[in-house]
Amino acid sequence: MTSSSIAYGVDQLTRGAATLPPGRYGMLTNDAARTVDGATLSRVAVVQAGVELRRLFSPEHGIAADAADGARVADGVDAATGLEIVSLYGERLRPLPAALADLDGVLVDLPDIGARFYTYIWSLSHLLEVGGELGLPITVLDRPNPIGGDLTAAEGPLLDVDACSGFLGRYPMPVRHSLTIGELARLWNAEEQLGVELTVVPTAGWDRGDHQPATGAPFVPTSPAIACYESALLYPGVCLFEATNLSVGRRTPQAFQQVGAPWLDADAACEAFNKAALPGIASEAVAFTPTLEPHAGERCQGVRLIVTDPAEVRPVAAGLALLAIVMRQSPGAFAWRPYPTAANPSGERHFDLLVGRRGVGELLADSHRDLPRLVAELTAAPGWRERAEPHLLY
Repeated sequence: MTSSSIAYGVDQLTRGAATLPPGRYGMLTNDAARTVDGATLSRVAVVQAGVELRRLFSPEHGIAADAADGARVADGVDAATGLEIVSLYGERLRPLPAALADLDGVLVDLPDIGARFYTYIWSLSHLLEVGGELGLPITVLDRPNPIGGDLTAAEGPLLDVDACSGFLGRYPMPVRHSLTIGELARLWNAEEQLGVELTVVPTAGWDRGDHQPATGAPFVPTSPAIACYESALLYPGVCLFEATNLSVGRRTPQAFQQVGAPWLDADAACEAFNKAALPGIASEAVAFTPTLEPHAGERCQGVRLIVTDPAEVRPVAAGLALLAIVMRQSPGAFAWRPYPTAANPSGERHFDLLVGRRGVGELLADSHRDLPRLVAELTAAPGWRERAEPHLLY
Protein backbone atom coordinates (compact mmCIF):
# COMPACT_ATOMS: atom_id res chain seq x y z
CA MET A 1 0.00 0.00 0.00
CA THR A 2 1.31 3.48 -0.83
CA SER A 3 0.49 6.86 0.64
CA SER A 4 -1.63 7.65 -2.43
CA SER A 5 -4.05 4.83 -1.59
CA ILE A 6 -4.71 5.88 2.01
CA ALA A 7 -6.39 9.06 3.24
CA TYR A 8 -6.70 10.08 6.88
CA GLY A 9 -9.88 11.66 8.16
CA VAL A 10 -8.40 15.12 7.68
CA ASP A 11 -7.57 14.27 4.05
CA GLN A 12 -11.11 13.05 3.51
CA LEU A 13 -12.40 16.36 4.82
CA THR A 14 -10.05 18.60 2.88
CA ARG A 15 -10.57 16.66 -0.37
CA GLY A 16 -14.33 16.98 -0.10
CA ALA A 17 -15.04 13.30 0.56
CA ALA A 18 -16.53 14.35 3.92
CA THR A 19 -18.26 17.59 4.88
CA LEU A 20 -18.99 19.60 8.00
CA PRO A 21 -22.08 21.71 8.71
CA PRO A 22 -21.29 25.44 8.55
CA GLY A 23 -20.40 26.93 11.90
CA ARG A 24 -17.72 27.96 14.36
CA TYR A 25 -15.38 25.16 15.40
CA GLY A 26 -12.75 24.42 17.96
CA MET A 27 -10.10 21.77 17.38
CA LEU A 28 -8.22 19.43 19.72
CA THR A 29 -4.96 18.64 17.96
CA ASN A 30 -1.19 19.07 17.84
CA ASP A 31 1.69 19.29 15.36
CA ALA A 32 1.93 15.49 15.09
CA ALA A 33 -1.49 15.44 13.40
CA ARG A 34 -0.74 16.09 9.74
CA THR A 35 -2.10 15.23 6.33
CA VAL A 36 -1.19 11.78 5.06
CA ASP A 37 1.88 13.05 3.19
CA GLY A 38 3.21 14.54 6.43
CA ALA A 39 3.52 17.97 4.82
CA THR A 40 0.65 20.00 6.29
CA LEU A 41 -0.52 20.47 9.86
CA SER A 42 -4.05 19.14 10.19
CA ARG A 43 -5.37 22.41 11.63
CA VAL A 44 -3.83 24.40 8.77
CA ALA A 45 -5.33 22.03 6.22
CA VAL A 46 -8.74 22.41 7.87
CA VAL A 47 -8.53 26.20 7.72
CA GLN A 48 -7.39 26.06 4.11
CA ALA A 49 -10.45 23.92 3.34
CA GLY A 50 -12.69 26.75 4.57
CA VAL A 51 -13.59 25.55 8.06
CA GLU A 52 -14.06 28.44 10.50
CA LEU A 53 -11.76 27.56 13.40
CA ARG A 54 -12.12 29.79 16.44
CA ARG A 55 -10.00 28.08 19.08
CA LEU A 56 -7.49 25.26 19.53
CA PHE A 57 -7.15 22.79 22.39
CA SER A 58 -3.89 20.96 23.05
CA PRO A 59 -3.15 17.68 24.87
CA GLU A 60 -0.05 16.59 26.81
CA HIS A 61 3.17 17.83 25.16
CA GLY A 62 1.36 20.95 23.91
CA ILE A 63 0.36 22.08 20.45
CA ALA A 64 3.92 21.58 19.16
CA ALA A 65 4.05 18.02 20.58
CA ASP A 66 7.48 18.81 22.00
CA ALA A 67 6.97 19.57 25.71
CA ALA A 68 8.59 17.22 28.21
CA ASP A 69 6.67 14.17 29.35
CA GLY A 70 4.30 15.02 32.17
CA ALA A 71 5.16 18.75 32.13
CA ARG A 72 2.44 21.35 32.61
CA VAL A 73 1.69 23.26 29.42
CA ALA A 74 0.33 26.82 29.50
CA ASP A 75 -2.34 28.35 27.29
CA GLY A 76 -0.97 30.32 24.36
CA VAL A 77 -1.34 31.51 20.78
CA ASP A 78 -0.70 29.25 17.82
CA ALA A 79 2.06 30.47 15.50
CA ALA A 80 0.62 28.53 12.55
CA THR A 81 -2.92 29.92 12.66
CA GLY A 82 -2.88 32.83 15.13
CA LEU A 83 -5.61 31.11 17.14
CA GLU A 84 -5.92 30.94 20.91
CA ILE A 85 -4.68 27.67 22.41
CA VAL A 86 -6.39 26.26 25.49
CA SER A 87 -4.12 23.69 27.15
CA LEU A 88 -5.77 20.54 28.44
CA TYR A 89 -2.58 19.51 30.23
CA GLY A 90 -1.92 22.47 32.50
CA GLU A 91 -4.22 24.10 35.00
CA ARG A 92 -6.98 21.79 33.80
CA LEU A 93 -7.36 18.41 32.11
CA ARG A 94 -11.02 18.96 31.27
CA PRO A 95 -12.19 21.84 29.05
CA LEU A 96 -14.27 24.47 30.81
CA PRO A 97 -17.76 25.05 29.38
CA ALA A 98 -16.83 28.72 28.87
CA ALA A 99 -14.14 27.69 26.36
CA LEU A 100 -16.78 25.88 24.32
CA ALA A 101 -19.75 28.22 24.70
CA ASP A 102 -19.22 30.16 21.46
CA LEU A 103 -18.59 27.05 19.33
CA ASP A 104 -20.96 25.04 17.16
CA GLY A 105 -18.76 21.96 17.26
CA VAL A 106 -15.26 20.66 17.97
CA LEU A 107 -12.95 18.72 15.66
CA VAL A 108 -10.46 16.22 17.04
CA ASP A 109 -7.35 15.05 15.20
CA LEU A 110 -4.80 13.37 17.45
CA PRO A 111 -2.23 10.64 16.71
CA ASP A 112 -2.80 7.81 19.17
CA ILE A 113 -0.27 4.94 19.29
CA GLY A 114 -2.51 2.17 20.59
CA ALA A 115 -1.61 2.16 24.29
CA ARG A 116 -4.14 2.84 27.05
CA PHE A 117 -1.74 5.07 28.97
CA TYR A 118 -0.78 7.30 26.01
CA THR A 119 -2.69 10.29 27.30
CA TYR A 120 -4.03 11.96 24.15
CA ILE A 121 -7.07 9.68 24.22
CA TRP A 122 -7.95 10.81 27.74
CA SER A 123 -8.03 14.45 26.65
CA LEU A 124 -10.54 13.26 24.06
CA SER A 125 -12.53 11.47 26.76
CA HIS A 126 -12.92 14.67 28.80
CA LEU A 127 -13.97 16.58 25.70
CA LEU A 128 -16.56 13.93 24.86
CA GLU A 129 -17.99 14.10 28.36
CA VAL A 130 -18.30 17.88 28.29
CA GLY A 131 -19.66 17.76 24.74
CA GLY A 132 -22.38 15.40 25.89
CA GLU A 133 -23.27 17.66 28.80
CA LEU A 134 -23.45 20.77 26.62
CA GLY A 135 -25.05 19.22 23.54
CA LEU A 136 -21.94 20.16 21.52
CA PRO A 137 -21.24 18.01 18.44
CA ILE A 138 -17.82 16.38 18.26
CA THR A 139 -16.22 15.24 14.99
CA VAL A 140 -13.19 12.94 15.15
CA LEU A 141 -10.94 12.96 12.09
CA ASP A 142 -9.71 9.40 12.33
CA ARG A 143 -6.32 7.97 11.50
CA PRO A 144 -4.90 4.42 11.68
CA ASN A 145 -3.62 2.76 14.81
CA PRO A 146 0.11 2.61 13.95
CA ILE A 147 0.62 -0.70 15.78
CA GLY A 148 -2.34 -2.35 14.08
CA GLY A 149 -5.98 -3.02 14.73
CA ASP A 150 -5.97 -6.80 15.10
CA LEU A 151 -8.24 -7.38 18.10
CA THR A 152 -6.65 -10.77 18.74
CA ALA A 153 -3.46 -8.81 19.49
CA ALA A 154 -5.09 -6.68 22.20
CA GLU A 155 -3.37 -7.16 25.56
CA GLY A 156 -4.48 -6.62 29.13
CA PRO A 157 -4.61 -6.23 31.96
CA LEU A 158 -8.02 -4.60 31.75
CA LEU A 159 -8.07 -1.42 33.79
CA ASP A 160 -9.55 -1.78 37.27
CA VAL A 161 -11.34 1.57 37.28
CA ASP A 162 -12.14 1.46 41.00
CA ALA A 163 -8.53 0.87 42.03
CA CYS A 164 -6.41 2.48 39.30
CA SER A 165 -8.37 5.22 37.57
CA GLY A 166 -6.47 8.38 36.61
CA PHE A 167 -5.23 10.23 33.54
CA LEU A 168 -3.48 7.04 32.37
CA GLY A 169 -6.85 5.32 32.18
CA ARG A 170 -10.41 6.38 32.97
CA TYR A 171 -12.57 3.65 31.43
CA PRO A 172 -12.17 -0.16 31.54
CA MET A 173 -9.95 -1.18 28.61
CA PRO A 174 -6.74 -3.16 28.00
CA VAL A 175 -3.22 -1.75 27.79
CA ARG A 176 -2.95 -2.45 24.04
CA HIS A 177 -6.41 -1.73 22.72
CA SER A 178 -6.12 -2.32 18.92
CA LEU A 179 -8.67 0.40 18.07
CA THR A 180 -8.38 3.75 16.31
CA ILE A 181 -9.10 6.92 18.22
CA GLY A 182 -12.40 7.25 16.36
CA GLU A 183 -13.42 3.73 17.31
CA LEU A 184 -12.54 4.43 20.94
CA ALA A 185 -14.76 7.52 20.83
CA ARG A 186 -17.65 5.45 19.47
CA LEU A 187 -17.19 2.76 22.11
CA TRP A 188 -16.96 5.25 24.99
CA ASN A 189 -19.96 7.22 23.79
CA ALA A 190 -22.01 4.02 23.88
CA GLU A 191 -20.63 2.30 26.97
CA GLU A 192 -20.29 5.36 29.17
CA GLN A 193 -23.59 6.77 27.89
CA LEU A 194 -21.99 10.13 27.16
CA GLY A 195 -24.82 11.25 24.90
CA VAL A 196 -22.55 13.25 22.62
CA GLU A 197 -23.52 13.93 19.00
CA LEU A 198 -20.48 12.14 17.58
CA THR A 199 -19.27 11.90 14.00
CA VAL A 200 -16.15 10.00 12.97
CA VAL A 201 -14.62 10.70 9.55
CA PRO A 202 -12.85 7.40 8.77
CA THR A 203 -9.50 6.83 7.14
CA ALA A 204 -9.94 5.55 3.57
CA GLY A 205 -7.87 2.62 2.36
CA TRP A 206 -6.68 1.26 5.71
CA ASP A 207 -6.91 -2.43 6.57
CA ARG A 208 -6.95 -2.90 10.33
CA GLY A 209 -4.26 -5.56 10.10
CA ASP A 210 -1.83 -2.99 8.68
CA HIS A 211 0.86 -1.48 10.88
CA GLN A 212 2.20 1.97 10.06
CA PRO A 213 4.98 0.90 7.65
CA ALA A 214 2.44 -0.92 5.46
CA THR A 215 0.48 2.28 4.87
CA GLY A 216 3.32 3.91 2.94
CA ALA A 217 2.73 7.15 4.86
CA PRO A 218 5.64 8.79 6.71
CA PHE A 219 5.83 8.30 10.47
CA VAL A 220 5.47 11.68 12.16
CA PRO A 221 6.86 11.66 15.73
CA THR A 222 3.83 11.72 18.00
CA SER A 223 5.67 13.08 21.05
CA PRO A 224 9.32 13.69 21.98
CA ALA A 225 10.14 10.07 22.80
CA ILE A 226 8.04 8.37 20.11
CA ALA A 227 10.10 9.30 17.09
CA CYS A 228 9.68 6.11 15.07
CA TYR A 229 7.33 3.19 14.51
CA GLU A 230 9.56 0.78 16.43
CA SER A 231 9.30 2.89 19.59
CA ALA A 232 5.52 3.08 19.20
CA LEU A 233 5.24 -0.69 18.79
CA LEU A 234 7.21 -1.51 21.94
CA TYR A 235 5.89 1.39 24.03
CA PRO A 236 2.91 -0.51 25.55
CA GLY A 237 5.35 -2.88 27.25
CA VAL A 238 8.54 -0.92 27.83
CA CYS A 239 6.69 2.06 29.29
CA LEU A 240 5.98 -0.09 32.35
CA PHE A 241 9.66 0.39 33.27
CA GLU A 242 9.07 4.12 33.80
CA ALA A 243 7.80 3.18 37.24
CA THR A 244 11.20 1.64 38.06
CA ASN A 245 14.82 2.67 38.59
CA LEU A 246 15.77 1.55 35.08
CA SER A 247 16.11 3.92 32.14
CA VAL A 248 13.90 3.39 29.07
CA GLY A 249 16.32 5.26 26.83
CA ARG A 250 14.48 8.54 26.49
CA ARG A 251 16.47 10.96 24.29
CA THR A 252 18.36 8.09 22.71
CA PRO A 253 17.62 6.83 19.19
CA GLN A 254 16.15 3.67 20.77
CA ALA A 255 13.72 5.25 23.23
CA PHE A 256 11.30 2.61 24.53
CA GLN A 257 13.24 -0.07 22.68
CA GLN A 258 15.72 -0.66 25.48
CA VAL A 259 16.01 -0.59 29.27
CA GLY A 260 19.09 -0.37 31.40
CA ALA A 261 20.86 0.54 34.62
CA PRO A 262 24.48 0.58 35.81
CA TRP A 263 23.77 -2.43 38.05
CA LEU A 264 21.92 -4.55 35.48
CA ASP A 265 23.41 -7.90 34.43
CA ALA A 266 22.36 -7.43 30.83
CA ASP A 267 23.81 -10.72 29.57
CA ALA A 268 21.88 -12.75 32.14
CA ALA A 269 18.67 -10.81 31.51
CA CYS A 270 18.94 -11.30 27.73
CA GLU A 271 19.69 -14.99 28.15
CA ALA A 272 16.55 -15.48 30.26
CA PHE A 273 14.40 -13.32 27.95
CA ASN A 274 15.51 -15.14 24.81
CA LYS A 275 15.02 -18.49 26.52
CA ALA A 276 11.38 -17.53 27.09
CA ALA A 277 10.98 -17.56 23.27
CA LEU A 278 8.19 -15.00 23.13
CA PRO A 279 6.71 -14.69 19.62
CA GLY A 280 8.06 -12.04 17.30
CA ILE A 281 10.76 -10.65 19.59
CA ALA A 282 14.32 -11.23 20.80
CA SER A 283 16.86 -9.26 22.82
CA GLU A 284 20.51 -8.32 22.84
CA ALA A 285 22.82 -6.85 25.47
CA VAL A 286 23.87 -3.24 24.84
CA ALA A 287 25.35 -0.28 26.68
CA PHE A 288 23.98 3.26 26.54
CA THR A 289 24.16 6.54 28.46
CA PRO A 290 20.85 8.24 29.27
CA THR A 291 20.61 12.03 29.33
CA LEU A 292 17.51 11.99 31.55
CA GLU A 293 16.95 10.45 34.97
CA PRO A 294 17.18 7.78 36.10
CA HIS A 295 20.93 7.38 35.58
CA ALA A 296 21.48 10.55 33.55
CA GLY A 297 25.10 10.65 32.41
CA GLU A 298 25.82 7.15 33.72
CA ARG A 299 26.87 4.25 31.52
CA CYS A 300 24.08 1.70 31.68
CA GLN A 301 24.12 -1.96 30.86
CA GLY A 302 21.01 -2.54 28.86
CA VAL A 303 18.63 -4.95 27.17
CA ARG A 304 17.55 -3.93 23.70
CA LEU A 305 14.39 -5.52 22.35
CA ILE A 306 14.44 -6.51 18.68
CA VAL A 307 11.15 -7.11 16.90
CA THR A 308 11.47 -10.01 14.46
CA ASP A 309 7.79 -10.21 13.47
CA PRO A 310 5.62 -7.13 14.10
CA ALA A 311 2.39 -9.05 13.50
CA GLU A 312 3.24 -11.67 16.11
CA VAL A 313 4.95 -9.62 18.80
CA ARG A 314 2.98 -8.89 21.95
CA PRO A 315 4.71 -5.86 23.50
CA VAL A 316 2.88 -5.93 26.84
CA ALA A 317 3.75 -9.58 27.33
CA ALA A 318 7.36 -8.81 26.43
CA GLY A 319 7.50 -5.87 28.86
CA LEU A 320 6.00 -7.84 31.73
CA ALA A 321 8.30 -10.81 31.10
CA LEU A 322 11.43 -8.66 30.99
CA LEU A 323 10.34 -6.77 34.12
CA ALA A 324 9.84 -10.05 36.00
CA ILE A 325 13.25 -11.30 34.87
CA VAL A 326 15.00 -8.14 36.10
CA MET A 327 13.11 -8.14 39.41
CA ARG A 328 13.92 -11.80 40.07
CA GLN A 329 17.58 -11.57 39.04
CA SER A 330 18.38 -8.32 40.89
CA PRO A 331 16.03 -8.04 43.87
CA GLY A 332 18.51 -5.98 45.88
CA ALA A 333 19.15 -3.39 43.17
CA PHE A 334 15.72 -3.12 41.57
CA ALA A 335 13.31 -0.52 43.00
CA TRP A 336 10.03 1.15 42.18
CA ARG A 337 10.29 4.85 41.45
CA PRO A 338 7.73 7.68 41.68
CA TYR A 339 6.98 9.43 38.40
CA PRO A 340 5.55 12.92 39.05
CA THR A 341 3.50 14.52 36.27
CA ALA A 342 1.03 17.37 35.98
CA ALA A 343 -1.77 14.80 36.16
CA ASN A 344 -0.23 12.92 39.13
CA PRO A 345 2.01 15.40 40.99
CA SER A 346 3.14 12.94 43.68
CA GLY A 347 4.09 10.33 41.10
CA GLU A 348 3.02 7.62 43.53
CA ARG A 349 1.54 4.29 42.43
CA HIS A 350 2.79 4.90 38.91
CA PHE A 351 3.18 1.20 38.11
CA ASP A 352 -0.33 0.39 39.30
CA LEU A 353 -1.72 3.22 37.17
CA LEU A 354 0.23 2.03 34.13
CA VAL A 355 -0.55 -1.66 34.39
CA GLY A 356 -4.10 -0.95 35.50
CA ARG A 357 -4.48 -3.14 38.57
CA ARG A 358 -2.97 -3.59 41.99
CA GLY A 359 -0.67 -6.39 43.02
CA VAL A 360 0.98 -7.09 39.66
CA GLY A 361 4.44 -6.12 40.90
CA GLU A 362 4.28 -8.67 43.68
CA LEU A 363 3.20 -11.37 41.24
CA LEU A 364 6.06 -10.60 38.87
CA ALA A 365 8.63 -10.67 41.66
CA ASP A 366 7.53 -14.10 42.93
CA SER A 367 10.06 -16.52 41.48
CA HIS A 368 7.81 -19.46 42.42
CA ARG A 369 5.29 -18.40 39.79
CA ASP A 370 5.63 -19.85 36.31
CA LEU A 371 6.47 -16.83 34.17
CA PRO A 372 4.82 -17.81 30.84
CA ARG A 373 1.59 -18.72 32.59
CA LEU A 374 1.61 -15.56 34.69
CA VAL A 375 2.21 -13.31 31.67
CA ALA A 376 -0.57 -15.04 29.74
CA GLU A 377 -2.98 -14.52 32.63
CA LEU A 378 -2.04 -10.86 33.06
CA THR A 379 -2.32 -9.97 29.37
CA ALA A 380 -5.71 -11.58 28.88
CA ALA A 381 -8.41 -9.09 27.87
CA PRO A 382 -11.65 -11.01 28.42
CA GLY A 383 -14.65 -9.56 26.63
CA TRP A 384 -12.75 -6.74 24.92
CA ARG A 385 -13.22 -8.04 21.39
CA GLU A 386 -16.96 -8.50 21.93
CA ARG A 387 -17.25 -4.99 23.37
CA ALA A 388 -15.23 -3.42 20.57
CA GLU A 389 -16.71 -5.12 17.51
CA PRO A 390 -19.97 -3.12 17.34
CA HIS A 391 -17.94 0.09 17.08
CA LEU A 392 -15.39 -0.92 14.44
CA LEU A 393 -15.04 1.20 11.30
CA TYR A 394 -12.56 -0.99 9.41
